[in-house]
Amino acid sequence: MRIYSCVVSTVVLVRHGRTTANSSGILAGWSPGVFLDSDGEKQVQRVGSALAGVALSGVVTSPLDRTQQTAEAILAAQRAAGHEPAFHVDPRVGECRYGDWTGKSLSDLSSDPLWGAVQAHPSSVTFPGREGEAMLEMQHRATSAIREWNVNFGDAAVYVVVSHGDVIKAVLADALGMHLDQFQRIHVDPASISVIHYTPLRPFVIRTNASTEALGEIIPRLSDRPDATSSDAAVGGGAGP
Repeated sequence: MRIYSCVVSTVVLVRHGRTTANSSGILAGWSPGVFLDSDGEKQVQRVGSALAGVALSGVVTSPLDRTQQTAEAILAAQRAAGHEPAFHVDPRVGECRYGDWTGKSLSDLSSDPLWGAVQAHPSSVTFPGREGEAMLEMQHRATSAIREWNVNFGDAAVYVVVSHGDVIKAVLADALGMHLDQFQRIHVDPASISVIHYTPLRPFVIRTNASTEALGEIIPRLSDRPDATSSDAAVGGGAGP
């Protein structure tokens, strides 16, 4: 059996920038041809610039158009800064498969009887239709992918995973030790950045839903973490950055 928890690495979870579907209230799911809108393009340029000061080990992205656009902006900024991170496409960090809900408006879906379960008991939900996925299955594939990439990139790696709102929330819930039924308490905006530092004992959630403007103090810590090999929490809260 492969053990993933022994690797020390840091994953920077980036949600794709705002899309035409986001701005029109459509649940895009795995629909092809959903691209960033003009605001989303500006957002991901800022994300790339914010992360350019970190020599990333790699960039892993969902295969969907909106995440690949976001990943390309990060990669372009990395290359401009003289870095050459590895690039991988991994469907395991792709969007939840919403089945028959895909392409429908959120306002219409809110009257579906399943909506209440999605809000209160997502662990019980399997989306309708032949392509529908259970939310627990989505969480399992995404968290398994993160742990495998931790091993693949190796100790002291800092890498980016470009993914989707519900997927990132599910990964954060796992890192926080939260049941999936609580994951709707986590908010993840378009082009936001969340950071998890994995150690042999536990993951540490360093940031959630951070804007690029809020990243100034965390970027140096990604490049040079003095506590990189420690699994111990700072009793009393520590001194901060």
